[in-house]
Amino acid sequence: MDRTIELDNNRDLQMICGRYDENLRLIEKELEVKIVQNSKGVKISGVRKQVDKTVELFDYLIGIIEKGSEIKNRDIIYALRLAQPDEGVDFKRLAKEKIDVSVKGTLVTPKTKGQIEYIEAIKSNDIVFGMGPAGTGKTYLAMAMAVNAFRKGLVRRIILTRPAIEAGENLGFLPGDMVEKVSPYLRPLYDALYEMMDARKAEDLSEQGLIEVAPLAFMRGRTLNDAFVILDEAQNSTPFQMKMFLTRLGFDSKTVITGDVTQSDLPKGTPNGLSDAQKVLKGIKGIEFVKLTGRDVVRHELVQRIIEAYEDTQKR
Repeated sequence: MDRTIELDNNRDLQMICGRYDENLRLIEKELEVKIVQNSKGVKISGVRKQVDKTVELFDYLIGIIEKGSEIKNRDIIYALRLAQPDEGVDFKRLAKEKIDVSVKGTLVTPKTKGQIEYIEAIKSNDIVFGMGPAGTGKTYLAMAMAVNAFRKGLVRRIILTRPAIEAGENLGFLPGDMVEKVSPYLRPLYDALYEMMDARKAEDLSEQGLIEVAPLAFMRGRTLNDAFVILDEAQNSTPFQMKMFLTRLGFDSKTVITGDVTQSDLPKGTPNGLSDAQKVLKGIKGIEFVKLTGRDVVRHELVQRIIEAYEDTQKR
């Protein structure tokens, strides 16, 4: 069976094909098809099922380009990995999960099945716990969903918080105002925010109070209405702090709590709020716990191997 995908823009064709057609060769190998460039675009040949799947992949990649984003080799690798039978995710479903953020129209796309489940949980619930090791996209995807909700007018504010200074909240001896004191500990949130929003725009919104950064202790006594709230590094909160934070939820708000229960900085033997919340809140409608693993790591391949090795050791 043959199918032709027309691409009028030569730049789009080059981007999809990759340097020296490396993307095409990768797709051919993984999907067991033959792809040939022609004057109209690309011609795909092979078994009907595999050709149809290849066409869906091209539609997904074209959708990324149309939003002004570039196609990178790893985008194709992760998409192909998701399309494996044991993952149960097709390219059509993956295309629906794109998060449109930033003034540049950057697309944030989930790279693993766990990340897709995480995004769907945030869409469907008012409180979501995203738990897992470093590199699984917990904070990054939460920030993308927050910026997306803000740009669409679904919320009026974005509030970023986390326990500061090894969960001790001892900020008094540090120089500067409250934001300056806690800023170094919120750096991962800032990094993610500035990838999705112009830095000057983010600073203007901060001055207007529409983007707020505060240590967890400063959430006490507040009601957070019409806001997208992210609590990062929640494993460094105490059960009391977690209860205090969760009861701040107001009307038309959404809260995402991220953390890794294996990386708590609390004194040994001290219960942490993230682990405690799993026990206390299990089964409550509107609250979902999403557990990401080493399979969801999207950093350097070695990071994934390191995390899986530690997970295996802990199981033993």
